[in-house]
This record gives sequence, structure tokens and C-alpha cells, in this order.
Amino acid sequence: MKATGIVRRIDDLGRVVIPKEIRRTMRIREGDPLEIFTDREGEVILKKYSPINDLSEFATEYVESLYEALGLPIFLSDRDEMIAIAGVAKKTYSHRRLSSFAEDSMKERRPILHQQETVIELVPGQYEEVKSYCIVPILANGDIIGAIYVLSKDGLIGAVEQKSAEIGALFLAKQMES
Repeated sequence: MKATGIVRRIDDLGRVVIPKEIRRTMRIREGDPLEIFTDREGEVILKKYSPINDLSEFATEYVESLYEALGLPIFLSDRDEMIAIAGVAKKTYSHRRLSSFAEDSMKERRPILHQQETVIELVPGQYEEVKSYCIVPILANGDIIGAIYVLSKDGLIGAVEQKSAEIGALFLAKQMES
């Protein structure tokens, strides 16, 4: 653990303010859930909570199944990082922070189907040349909790591939809501 040198007092309601610099660095936004841990030395640790990360084994099986069915690279992310990958080198993407392109695509809150040759960046510094791509946000209880990304390097993504990603996003959202 790294000391920041910042000291904060607890108010009469038991609240502590997390400094703006730390929130910005850690990409903690208003309304983000935080998980609280304690250890034997008396430390309190706050960690960003990712409901999709709780389903990481299930999510991995899901993207692998979708990859086998469609034959296209599939990615699944929470709001901050890649959680599950199939069809490309996992080391390149696994648990890496999302690019601003990937984050902004989720904020659209609707499926995006792009059918022109382009270069995209899902994680910083990792560029993929694609003929088309589809990005479907996962919305649970009205909140964006992640996205499914389908890439095609050879042909255009059609209605079947898009609908498969949409069904997956709906299914994962239902898993989060129950």
C-alpha cells in the first residue's frame, strides 16, 4: 500500500471525504459503489466494487461461448476494465483499464454498430484494425455496469451478431439485478 500523506477526519455521521485527486486518479465517480475491507492490523481498505467482477467466471464462460458461436473476438468489461476476453490474446487485454473510446461508447446507453473499416482502442495503447464492431452496454437497474464488444476484422457485423450481444447484455443485467 502507498501512503498519500493526506489526512481526513470522520464527521459526526461517520463519513470521510475521499480527496478529489484520488477520486480522479482511481476513476471514482459520484454514486460509484465501494467495497470496504478490514485487516488484522486495523487498516480499512476501500475498493471500487464491480458487480460484473463477481460473475467473472460466468462472464468468461459466456464470452467463450459467444466466440465459439460467432467466430468473432468478444470482450466484456465493467465500467473500468476488461473482465473477460475470447478470440484474442487475453494477456493483452485482461484486467486492463478501458480507453476513453470504450468508456464513451458505454455512456451512449444504446447498442452501437459501426460498419466501416476503422481502428479502435479498447484499452490504452492497444489498437485493433477492424472492418466493423458492435458495442452493447450492460444496464442493470438503470445503471451502466459494463459492455460487450464484438469485433470483426474480415467482414461486416450483422443483425445476428448484434442481437447475440444484446441478448448477452440483457442476460448479464438480469443476473446482476437478482
